[in-house]
Amino acid sequence: MTDNIKTYLLFAAVFLLIVITGFIQSWNSALFILNMGLISAVMSLGVNLQWGIAGLLNVGIMGFVGLGGLATVLISMQPVPEAWNAGGPRILAGLLFGVLTITLSVWVYKKIKNARWRFISILIFLVCSFFVYKSILTPGVVAVEAVNPAATGYLGGLGLPVLLAWPVGGLMAAGAAWIIGKTALGLRSDYLAIATLGISEIIIAILRNEDWMTRGVKNVAGIPRPVPYEIDLQASENFVNRAASFGLDPTTASTLFVKIAYAGLFGLVLLVLVWLSQRALNSPWGRMMRAIRDNETAAQAMGKDIKSRHLQIFILGSAVCGIAGAMMTTLDAQLTPGAYQPLRFTFLIWVMVIVGGSGSNLGSILGGF
Repeated sequence: MTDNIKTYLLFAAVFLLIVITGFIQSWNSALFILNMGLISAVMSLGVNLQWGIAGLLNVGIMGFVGLGGLATVLISMQPVPEAWNAGGPRILAGLLFGVLTITLSVWVYKKIKNARWRFISILIFLVCSFFVYKSILTPGVVAVEAVNPAATGYLGGLGLPVLLAWPVGGLMAAGAAWIIGKTALGLRSDYLAIATLGISEIIIAILRNEDWMTRGVKNVAGIPRPVPYEIDLQASENFVNRAASFGLDPTTASTLFVKIAYAGLFGLVLLVLVWLSQRALNSPWGRMMRAIRDNETAAQAMGKDIKSRHLQIFILGSAVCGIAGAMMTTLDAQLTPGAYQPLRFTFLIWVMVIVGGSGSNLGSILGGF
């Protein structure tokens, strides 16, 4: 029996189990499992790009997933005018000052050659800048969080279609991965794992505590959907008649329709990512990445830039995880920062990759279910 036939049989077995769940328990549960499996498959595909192809040990997966969820809020939620009027400009000014501080710190680091004076100069500059930063940002944060904290208490988003948040979530995760990779990819695998885990915890801590941006543990509910709402379907006479023709009541039919619509969207995203991943895996670039994974010394002797290639694959894998995070938040219709448990969920994603077979894109998808 060839490997392809085994793979098809395993996918058929998974599909059969989902169908059996529908008959024995309920189709609502079966479709929920299908949707979560599709999202998990996207996550494990991103981790497989990093570990299976490049050998990078990333245990900060939930940080990138959280950034995808944040993108959903920032893109799709309506802005809160009262909050913007109360403290929005001060928050923007504080963030801009923070970016300027980091930029100037890097400039000072490059300009001053003497290590001792460089350290002293940057330390004094950062300490002074921190107090200025807090004096600008804190009043704005307090003002925003005081605006109807039970319902809003944050700035909101841009009010754009929620589907735009999926690629934006990937871009945000990719940007974070670039920053992390520029500093951490030179470390050995065990130190890289510790670094990514620590940075993931920092990202999750920001999501939980910066109420002006994410409402923290109060959660952001009511995220717009890319599919119809059940109540709108139940109010449609045409939909009710079609549901009756299948012997379904409007409530059950609308719930199943929404979950099937989500499954179609998630399946389309997964198919596109798998196609791109397979193309990359079988390309000269993919063969080069596997050669680097198997023997970095030999690849470096052949003139390959190891760190740059690792940075590429680290960014790509993290972007895929960010897309999965945006998809998960869209399915839940709310952002719940308190639910992000980096070690717990990272372990589950790694189990999916290992069970499916490291280095196999189709195996990672299978492991996701």
